[in-house]
Amino acid sequence: MSVHISAKKGEIAKTVLMPGDPLRAKYIADNFLTDVTLVSQTRNIFFFTGKYKGKEITVGASGMGFPSIGIYSYELFTEYEVDTIIRIGTCGAYSTDLKLFDILNVENAASESTYAKFAWGIEEDIISNQGSAFDKINETAKELGLNAKATNIHSSDIFYRKDPAVPEIAVRHNCPAVEMEAFALFANAQHLGKNAATILTVSDIIPTHEFISADQREQALRTMMELSLETALKF
Repeated sequence: MSVHISAKKGEIAKTVLMPGDPLRAKYIADNFLTDVTLVSQTRNIFFFTGKYKGKEITVGASGMGFPSIGIYSYELFTEYEVDTIIRIGTCGAYSTDLKLFDILNVENAASESTYAKFAWGIEEDIISNQGSAFDKINETAKELGLNAKATNIHSSDIFYRKDPAVPEIAVRHNCPAVEMEAFALFANAQHLGKNAATILTVSDIIPTHEFISADQREQALRTMMELSLETALKF
């Protein structure tokens, strides 16, 4: 086991899907996987390993923000020799060019965060997806008849802020939406030479205050979950 994950060696699959919410990880395990085993529940961050169409897959929560996903993804990559992590989450749109329920395949994550700089000496404020996962997501989306929009994303440390304007970094790097984890995941994967991608569902439109209701959220996120699971079959 690692410091923050209590699974034994061999209990984590080579491909891991990472929602932020532990209960969303449980939902995926309960509704999509067979032969499921709960392999870690330290701090109530659940990790489940099971099979999807015969392929062994682990689904586990990342928590919220760079420090959390930074810890979990690093330990998965290093202690459990995971090859690929696909983050599956939600994002807020800065622009009305995006609509509720749009699915985004993150090409680059831009951030003001010092995470990559002080962890790995990566000076750039924008980091791309790593390895082959991004292309496999695009390929799988076409096979499923889905429009997964390749886009840049703003990864922010901040959920609440005083200034309502779109942050300068998001404008500069043409980021139409914001989330809080992809930049750290991509930084870890770049440093370690691993595969990392992020699929997001637009859950709210910031300028219009539109949002997906609780009743709508389950079905909306199922589409993203199915895309990630079908992509995982390609590894």
